Amino acid sequence: MGTTSISPTSIGLSSYASDLQSVISRAVSIASMPLDQLQNQLSIYQSQSSALSSLNQTFSALQTAVQNMASAMGTGSISATSSDSSSVSVSASSQALEGSYTVNVISPGSSSSAISDVSLPAVSDPESSSISTSGSYTLTVNGNTYQITPSGSGLNDLAQAINNSPAGVQASLVNTGNSATPQYRLLLRSQSLGADSIQLNDGTTDLLDTLSTGSAASYTVEGQSTPIQSNSRSVTLAPGVTINLLQQSTNPVTVTISRNTDALSTALSSFVSTYNSAVDALQHQIGQNAGPLSGQSIIQYLTRSLGQLSTYTSSGSGLTSLADLGVELDSQGHLSFDASKLDANSVNAVQAFLGSSTGGGFLTTATNVLNSIEDSTTGSLPTAISSLDNQVQHQNNLIAENQQRIQNLQDSLQSQMASADALLAQLESQKNYITNLFTAMLNYNLNGTGVKST
Repeated sequence: MGTTSISPTSIGLSSYASDLQSVISRAVSIASMPLDQLQNQLSIYQSQSSALSSLNQTFSALQTAVQNMASAMGTGSISATSSDSSSVSVSASSQALEGSYTVNVISPGSSSSAISDVSLPAVSDPESSSISTSGSYTLTVNGNTYQITPSGSGLNDLAQAINNSPAGVQASLVNTGNSATPQYRLLLRSQSLGADSIQLNDGTTDLLDTLSTGSAASYTVEGQSTPIQSNSRSVTLAPGVTINLLQQSTNPVTVTISRNTDALSTALSSFVSTYNSAVDALQHQIGQNAGPLSGQSIIQYLTRSLGQLSTYTSSGSGLTSLADLGVELDSQGHLSFDASKLDANSVNAVQAFLGSSTGGGFLTTATNVLNSIEDSTTGSLPTAISSLDNQVQHQNNLIAENQQRIQNLQDSLQSQMASADALLAQLESQKNYITNLFTAMLNYNLNGTGVKST
Protein backbone atom coordinates (compact mmCIF):
# COMPACT_ATOMS: atom_id res chain seq x y z
CA MET A 1 0.00 0.00 0.00
CA GLY A 2 1.45 3.30 -1.00
CA THR A 3 1.14 6.59 0.91
CA THR A 4 0.43 10.08 -0.40
CA SER A 5 2.44 13.14 0.59
CA ILE A 6 0.03 15.64 2.18
CA SER A 7 0.60 19.37 2.89
CA PRO A 8 0.14 20.02 6.64
CA THR A 9 -2.09 23.09 5.95
CA SER A 10 -4.36 21.65 3.25
CA ILE A 11 -7.83 20.28 4.00
CA GLY A 12 -9.82 18.34 1.45
CA LEU A 13 -8.24 14.90 1.20
CA SER A 14 -10.71 13.04 3.36
CA SER A 15 -14.47 12.74 3.23
CA TYR A 16 -14.55 14.62 6.55
CA ALA A 17 -12.80 17.72 5.12
CA SER A 18 -15.92 19.90 5.08
CA ASP A 19 -16.72 18.95 8.68
CA LEU A 20 -13.19 19.83 9.74
CA GLN A 21 -13.41 23.17 7.89
CA SER A 22 -16.70 23.89 9.67
CA VAL A 23 -14.98 23.33 13.01
CA ILE A 24 -12.36 25.94 12.07
CA SER A 25 -14.99 28.41 10.85
CA ARG A 26 -17.10 28.06 13.97
CA ALA A 27 -14.11 28.41 16.31
CA VAL A 28 -12.92 31.52 14.44
CA SER A 29 -16.45 32.96 14.47
CA ILE A 30 -16.75 32.52 18.24
CA ALA A 31 -13.27 33.99 18.77
CA SER A 32 -14.23 37.00 16.58
CA MET A 33 -17.18 38.04 18.72
CA PRO A 34 -15.07 40.36 20.95
CA LEU A 35 -13.48 41.80 17.80
CA ASP A 36 -16.90 42.70 16.43
CA GLN A 37 -17.67 44.53 19.67
CA LEU A 38 -14.35 46.39 19.48
CA GLN A 39 -14.99 47.41 15.87
CA ASN A 40 -18.51 48.58 16.73
CA GLN A 41 -17.07 50.72 19.54
CA LEU A 42 -14.41 52.08 17.18
CA SER A 43 -17.15 53.10 14.76
CA ILE A 44 -18.89 54.97 17.58
CA TYR A 45 -15.67 56.75 18.54
CA GLN A 46 -15.00 57.71 14.92
CA SER A 47 -18.51 59.10 14.53
CA GLN A 48 -18.09 61.14 17.71
CA SER A 49 -14.69 62.40 16.56
CA SER A 50 -16.17 63.52 13.23
CA ALA A 51 -19.03 65.29 15.03
CA LEU A 52 -16.61 67.05 17.40
CA SER A 53 -14.42 68.20 14.50
CA SER A 54 -17.49 69.63 12.78
CA LEU A 55 -18.48 71.47 15.98
CA ASN A 56 -14.93 72.76 16.29
CA GLN A 57 -15.14 74.31 12.82
CA THR A 58 -18.50 75.86 13.65
CA PHE A 59 -17.31 77.45 16.91
CA SER A 60 -14.07 78.55 15.27
CA ALA A 61 -16.16 80.44 12.72
CA LEU A 62 -18.12 82.02 15.59
CA GLN A 63 -14.84 83.06 17.23
CA THR A 64 -13.75 84.70 13.97
CA ALA A 65 -17.08 86.54 13.75
CA VAL A 66 -16.51 88.01 17.23
CA GLN A 67 -12.98 89.06 16.25
CA ASN A 68 -14.42 90.79 13.18
CA MET A 69 -16.82 92.69 15.42
CA ALA A 70 -13.84 93.94 17.45
CA SER A 71 -12.10 95.02 14.24
CA ALA A 72 -15.23 96.82 13.05
CA MET A 73 -15.14 98.97 16.18
CA GLY A 74 -11.51 99.94 15.52
CA THR A 75 -9.98 102.74 13.47
CA GLY A 76 -11.71 101.59 10.32
CA SER A 77 -15.02 102.97 11.59
CA ILE A 78 -13.61 106.42 12.37
CA SER A 79 -14.13 109.33 9.97
CA ALA A 80 -12.16 112.56 10.56
CA THR A 81 -12.72 115.50 8.18
CA SER A 82 -11.66 119.14 7.92
CA SER A 83 -13.65 121.86 6.17
CA ASP A 84 -10.35 123.39 4.99
CA SER A 85 -7.68 120.71 4.71
CA SER A 86 -5.16 123.19 3.27
CA SER A 87 -5.16 125.05 6.60
CA VAL A 88 -5.91 122.25 9.06
CA SER A 89 -5.54 118.50 8.51
CA VAL A 90 -6.91 115.99 11.01
CA SER A 91 -6.48 112.35 12.04
CA ALA A 92 -8.30 110.33 14.68
CA SER A 93 -7.71 107.07 16.54
CA SER A 94 -10.25 104.52 17.75
CA GLN A 95 -10.43 106.33 21.12
CA ALA A 96 -11.79 109.51 19.53
CA LEU A 97 -15.32 110.55 20.45
CA GLU A 98 -17.83 111.79 17.93
CA GLY A 99 -18.09 115.54 17.73
CA SER A 100 -17.12 118.70 15.84
CA TYR A 101 -14.67 121.50 16.66
CA THR A 102 -13.85 124.91 15.19
CA VAL A 103 -10.20 125.89 14.82
CA ASN A 104 -8.78 129.22 13.67
CA VAL A 105 -5.09 129.19 12.66
CA ILE A 106 -3.58 132.55 13.47
CA SER A 107 -0.06 131.47 12.49
CA PRO A 108 1.42 128.08 11.61
CA GLY A 109 4.64 129.21 13.32
CA SER A 110 8.21 128.77 12.15
CA SER A 111 11.49 127.35 13.35
CA SER A 112 14.72 129.21 14.06
CA SER A 113 17.78 128.65 11.88
CA ALA A 114 21.47 129.59 11.80
CA ILE A 115 24.17 129.21 9.14
CA SER A 116 27.97 129.12 9.27
CA ASP A 117 29.68 132.49 8.79
CA VAL A 118 30.90 133.38 5.31
CA SER A 119 34.28 134.36 6.76
CA LEU A 120 35.02 130.77 7.72
CA PRO A 121 37.14 128.54 5.51
CA ALA A 122 35.41 127.59 2.24
CA VAL A 123 34.46 123.94 2.07
CA SER A 124 34.42 122.49 -1.43
CA ASP A 125 34.65 118.85 -0.30
CA PRO A 126 32.58 118.24 2.87
CA GLU A 127 33.99 114.70 3.15
CA SER A 128 37.56 115.89 3.77
CA SER A 129 37.41 119.50 5.04
CA SER A 130 35.29 121.53 7.45
CA ILE A 131 34.64 125.07 8.64
CA SER A 132 37.10 124.54 11.51
CA THR A 133 40.02 122.26 12.25
CA SER A 134 38.89 121.73 15.83
CA GLY A 135 38.16 118.16 16.97
CA SER A 136 35.56 119.26 19.55
CA TYR A 137 32.70 121.77 19.52
CA THR A 138 30.15 123.24 21.91
CA LEU A 139 26.58 123.56 20.64
CA THR A 140 24.36 125.97 22.58
CA VAL A 141 20.58 125.91 22.13
CA ASN A 142 18.51 128.26 24.26
CA GLY A 143 21.30 128.42 26.84
CA ASN A 144 21.74 124.63 27.05
CA THR A 145 25.14 123.33 25.96
CA TYR A 146 25.99 120.05 24.24
CA GLN A 147 29.46 118.68 23.57
CA ILE A 148 29.88 117.71 19.90
CA THR A 149 32.77 115.44 18.87
CA PRO A 150 32.77 114.52 15.16
CA SER A 151 34.08 111.12 14.13
CA GLY A 152 36.14 112.66 11.32
CA SER A 153 37.50 115.94 9.99
CA GLY A 154 34.88 116.58 7.29
CA LEU A 155 31.89 118.93 7.45
CA ASN A 156 29.64 115.92 6.92
CA ASP A 157 31.08 114.38 10.11
CA LEU A 158 30.29 117.55 12.06
CA ALA A 159 26.69 117.64 10.77
CA GLN A 160 26.20 113.98 11.62
CA ALA A 161 27.53 114.45 15.16
CA ILE A 162 25.08 117.34 15.70
CA ASN A 163 22.17 115.25 14.44
CA ASN A 164 23.14 112.46 16.83
CA SER A 165 23.04 114.84 19.82
CA PRO A 166 19.91 115.49 21.94
CA ALA A 167 20.07 119.24 21.22
CA GLY A 168 16.82 119.28 19.22
CA VAL A 169 18.28 120.84 16.06
CA GLN A 170 18.65 119.43 12.56
CA ALA A 171 22.01 119.95 10.79
CA SER A 172 22.34 119.92 7.00
CA LEU A 173 24.71 121.29 4.35
CA VAL A 174 23.86 123.93 1.75
CA ASN A 175 25.93 124.95 -1.27
CA THR A 176 26.17 128.74 -1.47
CA GLY A 177 28.59 128.58 -4.40
CA ASN A 178 27.92 127.10 -7.80
CA SER A 179 28.29 123.68 -9.33
CA ALA A 180 31.77 124.38 -10.65
CA THR A 181 33.13 125.91 -7.45
CA PRO A 182 30.90 124.67 -4.59
CA GLN A 183 31.09 126.27 -1.18
CA TYR A 184 29.26 124.26 1.45
CA ARG A 185 28.03 125.90 4.63
CA LEU A 186 26.56 124.35 7.76
CA LEU A 187 22.84 125.01 8.29
CA LEU A 188 21.17 124.32 11.65
CA ARG A 189 17.41 124.46 12.09
CA SER A 190 15.50 123.92 15.34
CA GLN A 191 13.15 120.96 15.30
CA SER A 192 10.49 122.84 17.25
CA LEU A 193 8.72 126.09 16.52
CA GLY A 194 9.70 129.27 18.37
CA ALA A 195 12.41 131.88 18.84
CA ASP A 196 15.30 129.54 19.64
CA SER A 197 18.88 130.74 19.93
CA ILE A 198 21.46 128.48 18.25
CA GLN A 199 25.25 128.81 18.33
CA LEU A 200 28.23 126.53 17.63
CA ASN A 201 31.70 127.27 19.01
CA ASP A 202 34.96 125.50 18.14
CA GLY A 203 36.65 126.51 21.39
CA THR A 204 37.76 129.96 20.24
CA THR A 205 35.22 131.26 17.74
CA ASP A 206 31.43 131.35 17.30
CA LEU A 207 30.81 129.76 13.93
CA LEU A 208 27.13 130.56 13.22
CA ASP A 209 25.13 133.60 12.17
CA THR A 210 21.39 133.73 12.88
CA LEU A 211 19.49 133.16 9.68
CA SER A 212 15.95 133.45 10.99
CA THR A 213 14.24 133.72 14.33
CA GLY A 214 11.24 131.43 14.58
CA SER A 215 7.88 131.84 16.25
CA ALA A 216 5.43 129.50 17.97
CA ALA A 217 2.31 128.33 16.19
CA SER A 218 -0.79 130.18 17.33
CA TYR A 219 -4.42 129.13 17.07
CA THR A 220 -7.78 129.35 18.81
CA VAL A 221 -10.40 126.70 19.47
CA GLU A 222 -14.15 127.24 19.60
CA GLY A 223 -13.77 131.00 19.15
CA GLN A 224 -11.81 131.59 22.36
CA SER A 225 -10.27 135.04 22.55
CA THR A 226 -6.93 133.92 23.97
CA PRO A 227 -4.71 132.23 21.37
CA ILE A 228 -3.01 128.94 22.18
CA GLN A 229 0.74 128.75 21.56
CA SER A 230 2.45 125.58 20.40
CA ASN A 231 6.05 124.71 19.54
CA SER A 232 4.71 122.09 17.08
CA ARG A 233 2.30 122.27 14.19
CA SER A 234 0.90 118.92 15.28
CA VAL A 235 -1.36 119.43 18.30
CA THR A 236 -3.82 117.28 20.24
CA LEU A 237 -7.28 118.77 19.81
CA ALA A 238 -9.09 116.11 21.87
CA PRO A 239 -8.35 112.59 23.12
CA GLY A 240 -7.55 110.57 20.01
CA VAL A 241 -7.82 113.64 17.73
CA THR A 242 -4.70 115.26 16.24
CA ILE A 243 -4.66 118.30 13.94
CA ASN A 244 -1.84 119.80 11.88
CA LEU A 245 -1.68 123.59 11.55
CA LEU A 246 -0.61 124.06 7.93
CA GLN A 247 -1.24 127.73 7.19
CA GLN A 248 -3.14 130.75 8.43
CA SER A 249 -6.86 130.23 7.95
CA THR A 250 -9.10 132.92 6.52
CA ASN A 251 -12.16 131.50 8.25
CA PRO A 252 -12.64 129.16 11.21
CA VAL A 253 -12.07 125.54 10.16
CA THR A 254 -14.58 122.88 11.23
CA VAL A 255 -13.10 119.55 12.25
CA THR A 256 -15.64 116.71 12.40
CA ILE A 257 -15.15 113.30 14.03
CA SER A 258 -17.78 110.70 13.19
CA ARG A 259 -18.21 106.95 13.03
CA ASN A 260 -20.08 104.84 10.55
CA THR A 261 -21.77 101.58 11.46
CA ASP A 262 -21.59 99.85 8.07
CA ALA A 263 -18.65 97.63 9.04
CA LEU A 264 -20.20 96.86 12.43
CA SER A 265 -23.57 96.08 10.85
CA THR A 266 -21.90 93.57 8.52
CA ALA A 267 -19.96 92.05 11.43
CA LEU A 268 -23.10 91.73 13.57
CA SER A 269 -24.98 90.08 10.71
CA SER A 270 -22.14 87.57 10.32
CA PHE A 271 -22.10 86.95 14.07
CA VAL A 272 -25.84 86.21 14.07
CA SER A 273 -25.45 83.79 11.15
CA THR A 274 -22.57 81.85 12.68
CA TYR A 275 -24.27 81.83 16.09
CA ASN A 276 -27.38 80.25 14.56
CA SER A 277 -25.20 77.66 12.80
CA ALA A 278 -23.73 76.74 16.18
CA VAL A 279 -27.22 76.44 17.70
CA ASP A 280 -28.34 74.16 14.86
CA ALA A 281 -25.20 72.01 15.18
CA LEU A 282 -25.86 71.48 18.89
CA GLN A 283 -29.55 70.75 18.38
CA HIS A 284 -28.58 67.92 16.02
CA GLN A 285 -26.99 66.21 19.01
CA ILE A 286 -30.10 66.49 21.20
CA GLY A 287 -33.45 64.70 21.19
CA GLN A 288 -34.93 61.52 19.75
CA ASN A 289 -32.87 61.55 16.56
CA ALA A 290 -29.72 62.87 18.22
CA GLY A 291 -26.30 62.43 16.68
CA PRO A 292 -23.33 60.49 18.08
CA LEU A 293 -22.66 63.09 20.81
CA SER A 294 -26.05 62.63 22.45
CA GLY A 295 -25.77 62.79 26.23
CA GLN A 296 -22.16 64.02 26.14
CA SER A 297 -21.33 66.73 28.69
CA ILE A 298 -19.55 68.77 26.01
CA ILE A 299 -22.92 69.47 24.35
CA GLN A 300 -24.34 70.86 27.58
CA TYR A 301 -21.23 72.99 28.11
CA LEU A 302 -21.35 74.44 24.60
CA THR A 303 -25.07 75.16 24.93
CA ARG A 304 -24.47 77.08 28.18
CA SER A 305 -21.63 78.98 26.52
CA LEU A 306 -23.90 80.15 23.70
CA GLY A 307 -26.38 81.26 26.32
CA GLN A 308 -23.72 83.46 27.91
CA LEU A 309 -23.36 85.30 24.60
CA SER A 310 -27.01 85.74 23.70
CA THR A 311 -28.12 86.81 27.20
CA TYR A 312 -25.22 89.18 27.96
CA THR A 313 -26.31 92.33 29.78
CA SER A 314 -24.58 95.57 30.74
CA SER A 315 -25.57 98.41 33.03
CA GLY A 316 -22.88 100.98 32.37
CA SER A 317 -23.29 102.13 28.76
CA GLY A 318 -26.96 103.08 28.40
CA LEU A 319 -27.42 99.96 26.26
CA THR A 320 -28.34 96.93 28.33
CA SER A 321 -28.44 93.97 25.93
CA LEU A 322 -27.82 92.84 22.37
CA ALA A 323 -31.48 93.58 21.67
CA ASP A 324 -30.59 97.30 21.89
CA LEU A 325 -28.28 96.71 18.91
CA GLY A 326 -31.04 94.96 16.97
CA VAL A 327 -29.92 91.41 17.85
CA GLU A 328 -32.99 89.57 19.11
CA LEU A 329 -33.21 86.05 20.63
CA ASP A 330 -36.28 83.97 19.69
CA SER A 331 -37.94 81.10 21.54
CA GLN A 332 -36.01 78.51 19.51
CA GLY A 333 -32.67 79.91 20.61
CA HIS A 334 -31.88 81.59 17.29
CA LEU A 335 -30.81 85.21 16.79
CA SER A 336 -32.05 87.77 14.27
CA PHE A 337 -30.62 91.18 13.38
CA ASP A 338 -32.38 94.46 12.62
CA ALA A 339 -29.76 96.96 11.38
CA SER A 340 -32.13 99.92 11.80
CA LYS A 341 -32.00 99.52 15.60
CA LEU A 342 -28.21 99.66 15.49
CA ASP A 343 -28.27 102.86 13.45
CA ALA A 344 -30.69 104.45 15.92
CA ASN A 345 -28.07 104.34 18.69
CA SER A 346 -25.19 106.68 19.37
CA VAL A 347 -22.03 105.05 18.10
CA ASN A 348 -20.30 106.02 21.34
CA ALA A 349 -22.97 104.12 23.28
CA VAL A 350 -22.51 101.12 21.00
CA GLN A 351 -18.76 101.33 21.52
CA ALA A 352 -19.21 101.43 25.30
CA PHE A 353 -21.53 98.41 25.23
CA LEU A 354 -19.37 96.30 22.94
CA GLY A 355 -16.06 97.39 24.47
CA SER A 356 -13.08 95.46 23.11
CA SER A 357 -11.63 91.96 23.24
CA THR A 358 -9.58 92.84 26.34
CA GLY A 359 -11.05 96.08 27.69
CA GLY A 360 -14.45 94.99 28.96
CA GLY A 361 -17.93 94.91 27.48
CA PHE A 362 -19.62 92.26 25.37
CA LEU A 363 -16.53 91.63 23.24
CA THR A 364 -14.43 90.73 26.29
CA THR A 365 -17.10 88.29 27.50
CA ALA A 366 -17.51 86.75 24.05
CA THR A 367 -13.74 86.50 23.55
CA ASN A 368 -13.23 84.79 26.91
CA VAL A 369 -16.13 82.37 26.36
CA LEU A 370 -14.91 81.34 22.91
CA ASN A 371 -11.30 81.12 24.02
CA SER A 372 -12.40 78.64 26.69
CA ILE A 373 -13.89 76.59 23.87
CA GLU A 374 -11.33 77.05 21.10
CA ASP A 375 -7.94 77.58 22.80
CA SER A 376 -5.58 75.05 21.21
CA THR A 377 -4.18 73.99 24.59
CA THR A 378 -6.97 74.36 27.13
CA GLY A 379 -10.11 74.77 25.00
CA SER A 380 -12.93 72.31 25.68
CA LEU A 381 -13.31 71.24 22.03
CA PRO A 382 -9.60 70.65 21.22
CA THR A 383 -9.27 68.83 24.57
CA ALA A 384 -12.30 66.61 23.82
CA ILE A 385 -11.04 65.89 20.30
CA SER A 386 -7.58 64.98 21.59
CA SER A 387 -9.07 62.67 24.25
CA LEU A 388 -11.28 60.94 21.67
CA ASP A 389 -8.36 60.57 19.27
CA ASN A 390 -6.49 58.76 22.04
CA GLN A 391 -9.48 56.45 22.53
CA VAL A 392 -9.61 55.75 18.79
CA GLN A 393 -5.90 54.90 18.80
CA HIS A 394 -6.32 52.64 21.83
CA GLN A 395 -9.27 50.92 20.16
CA ASN A 396 -7.26 50.38 16.99
CA ASN A 397 -4.48 48.80 19.07
CA LEU A 398 -6.99 46.44 20.74
CA ILE A 399 -8.44 45.49 17.37
CA ALA A 400 -4.99 44.79 15.95
CA GLU A 401 -4.15 42.61 18.96
CA ASN A 402 -7.42 40.66 18.63
CA GLN A 403 -6.99 40.28 14.89
CA GLN A 404 -3.56 38.80 15.49
CA ARG A 405 -4.94 36.48 18.17
CA ILE A 406 -7.68 35.27 15.82
CA GLN A 407 -5.19 34.81 13.01
CA ASN A 408 -2.95 32.78 15.28
CA LEU A 409 -5.93 30.64 16.33
CA GLN A 410 -6.98 30.14 12.72
CA ASP A 411 -3.45 29.20 11.65
CA SER A 412 -3.15 26.74 14.55
CA LEU A 413 -6.55 25.13 13.85
CA GLN A 414 -5.83 25.01 10.15
CA SER A 415 -2.60 23.15 10.79
CA GLN A 416 -4.22 20.76 13.28
CA MET A 417 -7.22 20.03 11.07
CA ALA A 418 -5.00 19.55 8.03
CA SER A 419 -3.04 16.93 9.94
CA ALA A 420 -6.28 15.27 11.05
CA ASP A 421 -7.61 15.38 7.50
CA ALA A 422 -4.40 13.77 6.22
CA LEU A 423 -4.64 11.03 8.85
CA LEU A 424 -8.30 10.40 8.06
CA ALA A 425 -7.45 10.24 4.39
CA GLN A 426 -4.77 7.65 5.10
CA LEU A 427 -7.18 5.62 7.22
CA GLU A 428 -9.81 5.83 4.49
CA SER A 429 -7.22 4.71 1.98
CA GLN A 430 -6.27 1.75 4.17
CA LYS A 431 -9.95 0.89 4.67
CA ASN A 432 -10.52 0.95 0.95
CA TYR A 433 -7.45 -1.20 0.37
CA ILE A 434 -8.57 -3.85 2.87
CA THR A 435 -12.15 -3.74 1.58
CA ASN A 436 -10.97 -4.19 -1.97
CA LEU A 437 -8.65 -7.00 -0.83
CA PHE A 438 -11.50 -8.90 0.86
CA THR A 439 -13.73 -8.34 -2.13
CA ALA A 440 -11.09 -9.74 -4.46
CA MET A 441 -10.53 -12.74 -2.22
CA LEU A 442 -14.26 -13.38 -2.04
CA ASN A 443 -14.61 -13.22 -5.80
CA TYR A 444 -11.67 -15.57 -6.20
CA ASN A 445 -13.15 -18.07 -3.79
CA LEU A 446 -16.46 -17.93 -5.55
CA ASN A 447 -15.13 -18.15 -9.12
CA GLY A 448 -11.70 -19.70 -8.72
CA THR A 449 -10.33 -23.37 -8.30
CA GLY A 450 -12.29 -25.73 -6.02
CA VAL A 451 -15.66 -24.34 -6.97
CA LYS A 452 -17.92 -26.81 -8.86
CA SER A 453 -19.52 -25.36 -11.89
CA THR A 454 -23.05 -26.30 -12.83
